[in-house]
Amino acid sequence: MPRSGIGIIGCGAMGAALARGIASSGAVSPADIRVYDQDKKRAEAAAGEWGLRVAAGPEVLLQKSRCIFVAVKPQDVAGAVNSWKEHFQPGAHLLISLAAGVTMQFYRELLPAGSKIIRLMPNTPCLIGEGAIAMSAGSAVGAGEAAEIKELLGGLGLTLAVPEKLLDAVTGLSGSGPAYLYLFVEALVDAGVNAGLDHESASKLALQTVLGAARMLKESGRPPAELRREVTSPAGTTAAALAVLENRSFRGSLIAAVEAAVERAGELKLE
Repeated sequence: MPRSGIGIIGCGAMGAALARGIASSGAVSPADIRVYDQDKKRAEAAAGEWGLRVAAGPEVLLQKSRCIFVAVKPQDVAGAVNSWKEHFQPGAHLLISLAAGVTMQFYRELLPAGSKIIRLMPNTPCLIGEGAIAMSAGSAVGAGEAAEIKELLGGLGLTLAVPEKLLDAVTGLSGSGPAYLYLFVEALVDAGVNAGLDHESASKLALQTVLGAARMLKESGRPPAELRREVTSPAGTTAAALAVLENRSFRGSLIAAVEAAVERAGELKLE
C-alpha cells in the first residue's frame, strides 16, 4: 500500500517534542503519525496527548510511513537502523535524523544505495516551539521533499537550510547556545543580588530583560550593534558596563566558547 504517514523512532525529549510539533502544526492528521520506542510507556506518553498511534515495532512503522524520523541517541543509531534497515526502501522512504554528529555517510553505509537522507540539528527550545533547527538534505532528496520536511517542522520553531559541512558550526552556535544564555542570565541575577535586589526580583527582571531584548531584535529586524548603540549614552551607565565587558574579553570569550563547542562536535562525529 502507498505510504504517506509520519514515523518517529525514539520518544525521548526531542522525539516527543517532534511528535507534538508535527501534530500541532495541522499539516498531518494525528492518525497518520506513528511513534515507536523500545520503552513502550515512553512511546504511549508521547502519543497520548495528541492521539498519535503507537507502532508495535519499527517494521510496522516503516510499512505505514514515508517520512521516518530517527530521534535516538547517537550511540544507539547503528543498532536501531540495523534492526529495521531491511524494511527501508529508497523509493518509498525518506529518513530524517535528529542524532547529533551522525553523518549522512554513516547512514549511507547502513542503508540501501540511493537512500534519501536529511540531517537536522535542533536545540532544546524546540520543546516549547521556539527552537532553532538547521536542516541539511542529501543529494538524493528533491527540493519539494526538503520543503515538505521544513513545513512539518514549523511547529518547533525556525528551520534553516545549511550544508552538512556546517552542522558542527550550528552545534556550537545554536545547539549549545541555550546553555550560554542560561549562564548569562545566572550571572545577571547574581549581579542584581550583589547590588541589593532580592533573588526573586533579580530573576524576574533578568528574564524579562532577555525576553524583551530578544523580541526587539526579532521584530525590529535591525542589527544588534545598532540597537546596542541606541541604549548606550556617551559616558553613561551602559557605556561603563560595556567597557568592563570588553576589557574582560566578553566578546572574545564567547567566540572562543563557540569555537570549542564546534571543535568538540567534530571530535564526536560518527562518519
